[in-house]
Amino acid sequence: MRYMIFSSVVASQKQLLRICISALHIFVSIFSTVLRWTAGECKNTISPNKHRDEKTVQSAIPTSVNYHFTRKCNYKCGFCFHTAKTSFVLPLEEAKRGLQLLKEAGMEKINFSGGEPFLHDKGEFLGKLVQYCKQDLQLPSVSIVSNGSMIKEKWFQNYGGYLDILAISCDSFNEETNQLIGRTQGRKNHLDNLYKICKWCQQYKVAFKINSVINTFNADEDMTENILQLNPVRWKVFQCLLIDGENAGEAALREAERFVISDQQFQEFLDRHSSISCLVPESNEKMRNSYLILDEYMRFLDCREGRKDPSKSILDVGVKDAICFSGFDEMMFLKRGGKYVWSKADMKLDW
Repeated sequence: MRYMIFSSVVASQKQLLRICISALHIFVSIFSTVLRWTAGECKNTISPNKHRDEKTVQSAIPTSVNYHFTRKCNYKCGFCFHTAKTSFVLPLEEAKRGLQLLKEAGMEKINFSGGEPFLHDKGEFLGKLVQYCKQDLQLPSVSIVSNGSMIKEKWFQNYGGYLDILAISCDSFNEETNQLIGRTQGRKNHLDNLYKICKWCQQYKVAFKINSVINTFNADEDMTENILQLNPVRWKVFQCLLIDGENAGEAALREAERFVISDQQFQEFLDRHSSISCLVPESNEKMRNSYLILDEYMRFLDCREGRKDPSKSILDVGVKDAICFSGFDEMMFLKRGGKYVWSKADMKLDW
């Protein structure tokens, strides 16, 4: 009888031990899986492409960053893919803190955009950021993209010395076409502003650049004569791009479908202007994942899926963690010529 009881107790203990060991195995397995997920989260989120070099992605450096610090704009361009969904602008000191983080992470070039960057605080906020980046952070290149409508000569007098490149968006040299596109406000003449700003850039030693979005309204236009006359350091020519939630889809503030052109139409425009040496073509394929874009909250925007999916703010998690969720393809950035002579000190321009 005692032997039976003893055997039963031993058997129970062995069974309990097996249960404990089994539970331990399960716990270790779950814990290991969580660790793998945590370690691989950045890699898996960056790119669904299994053939992509994950080590290269993880070590991506924010060499060139586009900071859209405001979404507000005084123009209503029908194809705009960064629309006024919010009116938020970071406090100046917070914006400077973010720029400092980017510099520490390897940023060499900052491009301020919008919206219309000269609209907020009549350009003073922008001017202070430009001065900070060149004077305090000593970045090799500081640039701006603007529609040109709000720029005054006094701004050049105060801040022009800190600016390397000023890009003005101009989609047509026909004022009626600009009005059809929505690149207009009241009685302001977009082309008059363009030529005036070109002269100011020459006067205050700022490299002048032109950006054009090619769409159904200007695809057949020949801009050769005007571009040669203005002589920009670069003429960036974009293919009209649809971004869900921005200029396409139910939640969008614009309906850009009627502006979209085919790849063939875009190529025909490029062929027509092939004699212009400063032309830099940007097809939809090149644009989607070769830009590092920061929104008004300093979140990187991932555009690979045809929309803008935000990361967490670099102010909260730092640049290294946030850039993992940017969808940025550093190889495509280099392939499209994203790194060029972008400091006016190195351009050797004839002022």
